[in-house]
Amino acid sequence: MDVLSDVIAVMRTGEPRSALVEWTAPWGQRFRAAPGAAGFQVVLRGSCWFIPEGGDPFPLAAGDVVFLPRESRHGLADAPSTPLAEHVCDPREDVRFERRHAAAPIGRAGAGSPATVTLCGAYELDAARVHPLLDDLPPVLRLPARPGRHPRLRAAVDLLGAELDDPQPGTGALVPALLDTLLLYILRAWFAEQPVGGGATGWAAALADPAISAALEALHDDPARPWTVAGLGAHAGLSRAAFSRRFTALVGRPPLAYLTWWRLTTAMRLLRDSDAPLNVVAEQVGYGSEYAFANAFKREFAVPPGRYRRDSRSPGRPVPADSGLAPRA
Repeated sequence: MDVLSDVIAVMRTGEPRSALVEWTAPWGQRFRAAPGAAGFQVVLRGSCWFIPEGGDPFPLAAGDVVFLPRESRHGLADAPSTPLAEHVCDPREDVRFERRHAAAPIGRAGAGSPATVTLCGAYELDAARVHPLLDDLPPVLRLPARPGRHPRLRAAVDLLGAELDDPQPGTGALVPALLDTLLLYILRAWFAEQPVGGGATGWAAALADPAISAALEALHDDPARPWTVAGLGAHAGLSRAAFSRRFTALVGRPPLAYLTWWRLTTAMRLLRDSDAPLNVVAEQVGYGSEYAFANAFKREFAVPPGRYRRDSRSPGRPVPADSGLAPRA
């Protein structure tokens, strides 16, 4: 996979959630923060105000998308002065939503004809291993609707809204796939709008830099390879010293430090999501022996890999039951 897809695949846990809500004025809803959750709000029809925690409200119009990469308490309302209710409706009361197929009935707030329709959703991320790519994002990421801008993102929003508005056979399978698609389009659109060059740093600049992007692709494509700085520099078409300086400046850590971090992050996913023996996991992430892998894993996470696997699958392991982004009764 490419770097962006790889990052999302490693960090995602569980299935995403979503719901349509119809609003009639006056209305205001507060959305709670949930540890490990990233969420979004999309205005499908009408307009409203987004009210961030500790920030200035700003208006949203039809087609606007707001993404919150980290747990973030916020509100939506018909006007900045409207009080925010803690509880309006709970699409999760539908058993399909509770089972995390994400196909929820339309929630209704207020009385009379709906003036605004929003689409809200949440993704569960591994809070213990947040990729620096997401750390680079602002707390509130806003993508205003503009004619001709990000047509694939708009198409994904339209398809998701249509499936939730009028469920058909197969909606339970389509909606999670569309939510995954939406997340990637949101991130792609955001990175595409960021200025690069002129000394810009961070993951937007790293992914836009042909040399560093080529090295990252190579590293993600084959993390088990015994990479050297010189070898990665060759993929980037740069000398060892020039590559190391540029990679460190853009990515935020030296090439081999990032490689080690990514190997162990990938190992966490394999331990959590597969039944591969420890020696196989060690080989897949570039360690010559199970012993060397176990030492590196314990040094990084303060727990042996076998115990991590058991704990991550324990029935008593706390799993967030509330995304914090769907209105709740």
